[in-house]
Amino acid sequence: MKKSLMALSSVLMLGSVASAQKVTFEEFTLENGLHVILHQDKSAPVVITSVMYHVGAKDENPERTGFAHFFEHLLFEGTQNIGRGEWFKIVSGNGGTNNANTSDDRTYYYEVFPSNGLELGLWMESERLLHPVINQIGVDTQNEVVKEEKRLRVDNSPYGNLFSAVKQNIFKKHPYRWAPIGSMEHLDAATLEEFQAFNKKFYVPNNAVLVVAGDIEYDQTIKWVNKYFGSIKRGADVKKQTFVEDPITETIRATFEDPNIQLPMVVAAYRTPSMKTRDAKVLDMISSVLSDGKSSMLYKKIVDQKKMALEIGSFNYSEEDYGTYFVYGLPMGENTSESLVKEIDEEIVKLQTQLISERDFQKLQNKFENQYVNSNSSVEGIAENLATYYMLYGDINLINTEIDIYRSITREEIRDIAKKYLNPNQRLLLDYVPAKDKAQN
Repeated sequence: MKKSLMALSSVLMLGSVASAQKVTFEEFTLENGLHVILHQDKSAPVVITSVMYHVGAKDENPERTGFAHFFEHLLFEGTQNIGRGEWFKIVSGNGGTNNANTSDDRTYYYEVFPSNGLELGLWMESERLLHPVINQIGVDTQNEVVKEEKRLRVDNSPYGNLFSAVKQNIFKKHPYRWAPIGSMEHLDAATLEEFQAFNKKFYVPNNAVLVVAGDIEYDQTIKWVNKYFGSIKRGADVKKQTFVEDPITETIRATFEDPNIQLPMVVAAYRTPSMKTRDAKVLDMISSVLSDGKSSMLYKKIVDQKKMALEIGSFNYSEEDYGTYFVYGLPMGENTSESLVKEIDEEIVKLQTQLISERDFQKLQNKFENQYVNSNSSVEGIAENLATYYMLYGDINLINTEIDIYRSITREEIRDIAKKYLNPNQRLLLDYVPAKDKAQN
């Protein structure tokens, strides 16, 4: 009876969490194609104005990689009505903060202001869209900024080229094969006209979603959205290319030398389906089973019990078109990459042939409930989630319902999806090793 009461209490508690976390929103589309999502949250006097553009590294010319990330910087240079170098001064001078980020699939800009800065934030984002100044001075300035970022985060950072080393071997046709930071040689070779053409093609209202969230009044916000964005002309329709990879049918072996490391890393990487699929969500759970916490399968056996690795981990890197599932480890002492992979494979086979325990499954469910709550715990997080679910998933309400998909995943699915994707003949084995001469290229 006591267990039944505890179980009932747990069900009621989870139900109340789900209800409390429900995100309400309104949405509409302007005549120029700009989709608008509004979310009201009166808990703090803060507003977020954000725009996500459906352009990322995968939309670039293979001979001009790095453009989308470059524009993440370039579009802060100024507009016809915001002087060069004034953007950040205006934001900070009005008590706000701002930032941007780029992925393979999209670029996201946002400002956070006190609630009395809502109209200012909308005006600034409309200026970025309507009146960007793209000239040689700005291009040259940001070229140096991007080069320094690449030196800091990639070239001189231990394991900084890991994603690039994996993706260039996993993908042969898809633009996911290069990193968003791109090639400095490509950026150096690009003309001003090429940058202007890229802006004209992708930074248009019909390739964007505007999210306004926080301490807002719907009627007033709609008026300001129409005032500042309604007159912007629609751009030409953006046609997305489709790239289909051939299945991996035998182990790919590769080596990458990094002058910034002393300890080798071994990586097993598997190409997986789009983040929009149910399978991708099961793979998210599998990564938690394998390596999330000291009681996880890989950590408990390889790090804790056998002390074969300094670090071990796995994660599902999901993207709009494909995903990449990573399992990695740093061998310790006399252990080799080969011996580490053998142990990893043994644990994956267990996952493919045995059901995880009911106790471990409940722990897994609890972890994902907590992640769901945390992902929508701030208005900034809600704003980005709303934009992402609209643009990349095509379903805004997933912000409320995606957790139900995770809740419905079974132990049997975890076993079957591990068996479907995590096989030796479907993967890359990468030896990520110290450079022999320890010299930078």
